Amino acid sequence: MDPSRFTRIDPMAWQIEPTGAMRVPGVIYADEGLIRDMDEKVYEQTVNVATLPGIIKAVYVMPDAHWGYGFPIGGVAAFDADEGGVISAGGVGFDVSCGVRTMLTSLSVSDIKPLQKDLADSLYQQIPAGLGSRGSIILDPLEMDSMLTGGARWAIERGWGETRDLDRIEEQGKMAGADPSCVSDRAKERQRREMGTLGSGNHYLEVQAVSEIFDQEAADAYALKPNDVVVTIHCGSRGLGHQIGTEFLREMLPAAAAAGITLPDRELACAPIKSEIGQRYLGAMRAAVNCALANREIIGHYARQVFGHLFPKAELTLLFDVSHNTCKVETHQTDGASKPMYVHRKGATRAFGPDHPDLPTDLRKIGQPVIIGGSMGTSSYVLAGAASSEELSFASACHGAGRAMSRHAAQRAWRGRQIIDDLEEKGILIRSPSVRGVAEEAPGAYKDVGAVVMAAEEAGLARRVARLRPLVCVKG
Repeated sequence: MDPSRFTRIDPMAWQIEPTGAMRVPGVIYADEGLIRDMDEKVYEQTVNVATLPGIIKAVYVMPDAHWGYGFPIGGVAAFDADEGGVISAGGVGFDVSCGVRTMLTSLSVSDIKPLQKDLADSLYQQIPAGLGSRGSIILDPLEMDSMLTGGARWAIERGWGETRDLDRIEEQGKMAGADPSCVSDRAKERQRREMGTLGSGNHYLEVQAVSEIFDQEAADAYALKPNDVVVTIHCGSRGLGHQIGTEFLREMLPAAAAAGITLPDRELACAPIKSEIGQRYLGAMRAAVNCALANREIIGHYARQVFGHLFPKAELTLLFDVSHNTCKVETHQTDGASKPMYVHRKGATRAFGPDHPDLPTDLRKIGQPVIIGGSMGTSSYVLAGAASSEELSFASACHGAGRAMSRHAAQRAWRGRQIIDDLEEKGILIRSPSVRGVAEEAPGAYKDVGAVVMAAEEAGLARRVARLRPLVCVKG
């Protein structure tokens, strides 16, 4: 994108001034290099989101932003239900509650090196991955509805997890307001055998080593030390979430027209929050959040079993689990007052700063752990939410590196087998059912995650705590 199209607020903030039907400005957080490398669709989609009714303050866009469906991926927008605000399935995304959790292991790199190959093979064998992957858990209708209302709590009650995890999961493991009756039979059928599976695309389970500490106080609070081994899981609500997104986008298009909403793009299909369809979508979307929370809890349980078998002294404890693609009712400051609002985050993560009452007591002084996934073979990061992010972005931050090229372009540029071999020479073991999928997720297909997190820090969205390097990656 051409930087001259923006008003530069500061070195890391670029504003799109309201024109035409825009109700609020758009603000993109990035350095100049990241702005220049963003595709034009990010600008266009930011402008389009700013035209939606009831939008509050501004559309915020993260430094890892790229083109998405309706909303840019990396987009954050909040709406006022009392002022005709809307909810948009495109503003949440198809993979509802796609998110990430990081678990500490109590092991060091030297502990796992002798068994690194066995660890990679065992994780790959025990955790189903890939397009349409299915697990051993089969849900009947009663259990399906229990899972959709219970989230990670449901998983733990059935032996797939630990109660102590709940304090370190967003929403304490269970999203209130979920309504399984709003989820179609087709969505439920797609999920019936997909619990405890990674799926495909950019989802993964990665064994990582802490390679650098940036903030010692925060690292101490998060129990991160150099050469410690952690496990990070990135996945979401699988087929159920995708089906919910597909169905409600179809329904919301005529609903927007019936409500007198003029859409600049069909992909921005939405409905008034207080409408019947708006309330049904919230019930279904919250159920999908619970599905994703349960799914990550189960996969975490499987990872504990694998580590416990190979490393009897290992103790996997949860650092944090947080979602990316959601719409949540949160209270934020606007016009000098606190106000409840419906915050859409699409490819962005909640990033509550220090002293936020929703954080666990032992993390409250430091702020929320913000887990930034790198691309396969590159570094990931743990950040801490900054107090300034409340004013800057409704307490939101980036969620990953962000794609720099399409999957088709990546397939043309790389061969999956070669990537696997090259990374193994660097000490990184890849396990995947699809060499084509590996090519699509090539490290070079993504932005420089180091530049992204530096931009987030300098913008005041979150601060770097630790860098993680990959050792094993089970890739969908």
